[in-house]
Amino acid sequence: MATDINKQSEKSRLLMILLFAVTGAVVFGFSLLYEKSIEEIQRNTIVALMGAGILIYMIQDGSRNQTFSYDNGKHIPRFVFICIVCLVVASVLPLISYAAWPYLVIFVILGLFSNLQIGFFTGTVLLMISVMLEKNGEYGEFFMYFMAGSIALILFRNLDEDMKVGLPLLISLLMQGVLLMAYYVLFENVTFSVAMFAVPALNMLISMILLLILINVFSRSVIRHGTDMYMEVNDPEFVLLVQLKEKDKEEYYRAIHTAYLAERIAMALGVDHRAVKTCAYYHRIGHITGDHSWNMVEKYCREYHFPDDAQELLREYFNHKSGEVSVQTAIVMICETIVASIMYIYQKEPGTKLNYDELIDKIFQRKTDAGEFRDSSMTIAQLNQIRALLKKEKLYYDFLH
Repeated sequence: MATDINKQSEKSRLLMILLFAVTGAVVFGFSLLYEKSIEEIQRNTIVALMGAGILIYMIQDGSRNQTFSYDNGKHIPRFVFICIVCLVVASVLPLISYAAWPYLVIFVILGLFSNLQIGFFTGTVLLMISVMLEKNGEYGEFFMYFMAGSIALILFRNLDEDMKVGLPLLISLLMQGVLLMAYYVLFENVTFSVAMFAVPALNMLISMILLLILINVFSRSVIRHGTDMYMEVNDPEFVLLVQLKEKDKEEYYRAIHTAYLAERIAMALGVDHRAVKTCAYYHRIGHITGDHSWNMVEKYCREYHFPDDAQELLREYFNHKSGEVSVQTAIVMICETIVASIMYIYQKEPGTKLNYDELIDKIFQRKTDAGEFRDSSMTIAQLNQIRALLKKEKLYYDFLH
């Protein structure tokens, strides 16, 4: 395990060095290509290297504090690749009219594949590089695309499975069109006419097409990819659950009932119900081989490509005695105990009539006395809410006979 961590750390270090070196080399090379003066070459290269250094710090800080959006923290090389591609694009843009620059798209793509702060900073640095590499770069161009890109980044920062992009797309494009026309009037002294709408309209059209392509790619590679994986492993007929059913039907139905309760409670509390359901399904999957260790469960997770969040939750469940657990893990632990207790009582005393409220209160009291909730990040309010929700499931408990 230590060896794997060291290898991962070494790969990350080499990746950051590559990003730093490529940034400096690309900006230095294009500055020479555009026949900039010695002073301008020095300025451009230093600014680019400073930006790369700050970006590297932000990436490492985001990885350490897990502040990346979506699953981006698990795919740093993907973001570095996107950064380098955008850097090359930013360096080529001075060859065309500033009115056709697709910075609306650049800001959004950088933000979606990292987080709001990193996307904002990286887009700003690249925009600065484009302006500095221009023959006669103006601060007005920087201000215009800075505002348009910032607005678009904020509007698109929280894409989800519903993919409601119509309004953000409309507002972003309109703002860029307004800014372009305002720049023409205020700084280019262009006479107001129908012709002045041509370039902004073309830019808006190109940006719209690129944004729609980007959103489609992002949806398939990030958002829906995780959803599809959850749909597969959370299917009661998934291969591992079928194997568990063939091995021990009682364990299979225990997992099914635990997953049902845990998912409902997680949804009511507003936490990741898909990862909770996966953890509830597979927290005893080691029963297939008789090996209930995390190492065995981890092998299953890797072999069947479990979503990263679900793997982290399962790892926390198996290692919960070594530290504080999340609300999600606590939900699984509570539901598991409730289901196991009711099934055991019905198996031992068939036909008995249980007072579910009393049983739930006793289980919560026992766990409280044992200090289990003390090692959880749950609040007292959440704990009471879970207790109340479990008591509402009385009709479902009759299925545990």
